[in-house]
Amino acid sequence: MHIFKTFLLATVVLFSTSCQSHDKENKKATIAETTPVVSMETEKMSPQELGDYETAYFASGCFWCVEAIFESVKGVKEAVSGYAGGTEDNPTYDQVGRGLTSHAEAVKVYYDPEVISFTALVQVFFGSHDPTSLNRQGPDRGPQYRSVAFYKNEQEKEIIEAYIGALNDQNVYEGATITTEVTAFTKFYDAEDYHQDYEKKHPNNSYITNVSIPRLNRFKKNFPDYLKESAH
Repeated sequence: MHIFKTFLLATVVLFSTSCQSHDKENKKATIAETTPVVSMETEKMSPQELGDYETAYFASGCFWCVEAIFESVKGVKEAVSGYAGGTEDNPTYDQVGRGLTSHAEAVKVYYDPEVISFTALVQVFFGSHDPTSLNRQGPDRGPQYRSVAFYKNEQEKEIIEAYIGALNDQNVYEGATITTEVTAFTKFYDAEDYHQDYEKKHPNNSYITNVSIPRLNRFKKNFPDYLKESAH
């Protein structure tokens, strides 16, 4: 299995704008309300159409970033931002972002297994974030930004654990401990509508330009063979 050294070796620059502010003012929500939305048509599949595809669930920091990465991958039909990994019903962004729940910001990935395998999606997951950074990705801190690979069955669990074993055997992270949780999937809650396709709709947002797009571009550089034609 070919292992890519990616984000651990890169210096992460912390910006003043984060995916979620922990002060009294919810800066991310404020940005979403005030930043002009770019007028664009985003092709969306209906729930009935998406029902024909397999699903996978991952958490690796701000879901704006993670959604954009997976949507650039060939075989991925849709990626939805949301919340998973906790016990509370119907969590809201405000609750999750302030660390008031046990959920993490996560994505639901709809994919065609005839084009891309679950194993490849696991590789995309580990290759697009730092899995040794506990409860943190870039400027975003807290357990709501933790690294989680969810599995729906024993086969998926074995694939994830085998991949972690390969990363450790090849010392990809130079002795650093992989902190990714390998967790049985239970339930996923879609995030509020304004979070969906956020990077596409708000390309001039300071968090997007300083954090999300550079993260996406690093992924594209390391995984060119996995990209859709439109993502090159």
